[in-house]
Amino acid sequence: MAYQTPLSQELLAYLRASSLREDAILRELRTETANYPMGQAMQVMAEEGQFLSFLVKLINARIVLEIGTFTGYSALSMAKALPPDGRLITCDITRRWSAIAERYWQRAGVADRIEARIGDAAQTLTNLFEEQGQGFVDFAFIDADKVNYRTYYEQTLQLVRPGGLIAIDNTFYFGRVVDREDNSPDTNEIRLLNSGLLTDDRVDLSMVPMADGITLVRKRDELDLGPSIA
Repeated sequence: MAYQTPLSQELLAYLRASSLREDAILRELRTETANYPMGQAMQVMAEEGQFLSFLVKLINARIVLEIGTFTGYSALSMAKALPPDGRLITCDITRRWSAIAERYWQRAGVADRIEARIGDAAQTLTNLFEEQGQGFVDFAFIDADKVNYRTYYEQTLQLVRPGGLIAIDNTFYFGRVVDREDNSPDTNEIRLLNSGLLTDDRVDLSMVPMADGITLVRKRDELDLGPSIA
């Protein structure tokens, strides 16, 4: 039986040398972000950005929803994968970080594909439902405040079309999910989300041991979506 290969720094460097296609603008954004407080911890890894881009292309997504913009690396990665008439809606609680992101979106020539909404994410998702109704999103990425993850998941599931995909970041939560001494609200919320997803018959599920844990959720085609996990 094969087991997961531990990802050492040497093996990570090999992975990047063998498969990472990070362009100069993405690299500059990642480098700038690393200089901010908590920048490295909050920014997606370069290979994760490429993975998100791959998924957007794989399902031929035209409408992408992102919860948690930060400095815009993941948004830029996904927007570059969209067709010219595609649209990415990203939301964050403050304009402090998205102002940085917008500089790079402009330089990359994808600013016209990205709509940044500032404010409480749950309210933003409610507004989107009222404006567009359910099922208009092809692909969604959740990477925001952890204590509200189940709320964001339930709202996002309504917005994603049948057959659409949701990627949820940090479902290992820096390994804290298996630390029995850690009962913080954020850690407990991730645990509750993970256990709820396991038995959620509205979706197909795969937790990928990449970066800090990425859970992929495919909304099933059946009309009966069943009860929520909250």
